[in-house]
Amino acid sequence: MAIRTVDCKIIIDEVARLCQEANFKLEEDVIASFKRSCASEVSQSGKEILNLLVENANIAAAESLPMCQDTGVAVVFVEMGQDVHLINGDFTEAINEGVRRGYREGYLRKSMVGHPFERVNTGDNTPAVIHLKLVPGDQIKITVAPKGGGSENMSALKMLKPAEGVEGVKKFVLDTIRNAGPNPCPPLIIGVGIGGTMEKCALLAKEALLRPVGQPHPLPDIAKLEQELLVSINRLGIGPSGLGGITTALAVHIEIFGSHIASLPVAVNINCHAARHKSVVI
Repeated sequence: MAIRTVDCKIIIDEVARLCQEANFKLEEDVIASFKRSCASEVSQSGKEILNLLVENANIAAAESLPMCQDTGVAVVFVEMGQDVHLINGDFTEAINEGVRRGYREGYLRKSMVGHPFERVNTGDNTPAVIHLKLVPGDQIKITVAPKGGGSENMSALKMLKPAEGVEGVKKFVLDTIRNAGPNPCPPLIIGVGIGGTMEKCALLAKEALLRPVGQPHPLPDIAKLEQELLVSINRLGIGPSGLGGITTALAVHIEIFGSHIASLPVAVNINCHAARHKSVVI
């Protein structure tokens, strides 16, 4: 296959657009999950909150306003075709320039500091967190997933012993959500990464959040575990906004990977109800 040339200016323009659209327009699968949960929620306050989330999403989309004041870290997933050649710029800087423009032109809150201890705001929401995957073909898929600090702060990772098995994973996930309580702004979408290494399971957990809400894992045993965890989490009684009810989580999504014979890494990446992500294929 011939090499296809892509100008970095296109990447800048698309990332800028996606940063705004992701913050303004909640995906239909998330809104649909609010409505389904409202129909089954037993708590009156829970029902009211779920209805308000639908209303909030509709207003944000209609008026091009952020659905949440925390417009998040710009997490950018890129699947780069191996037959693509980039011209007129640096890939990483193109992503950051897109974030810079998108957040400035969309009047989105800038939340990034440049140094973890000095805590000085960079003023443009960079640096972006970029995850790059090389894939076959001559296209580029870019997904921008703004991630709020409240839910990210309640996420967790643990290196289990292999002997702890499925029950150990269940306990860790439930303990993480129980300890999080109302802090990550439920109802939640919960990404779980199992296997790999410390950093790989964390990435798997974040990638799991990109799946359509409630779409089961293709492996029956993992899909069963997702459902069991969802039922157990919703029995915790935390409920929408932590005010009680049976809708603590909208979905649990698990991704798995092979691991060392001596390791069972598990990561839980919690997403608040503002489960934002938008994609484009170039």
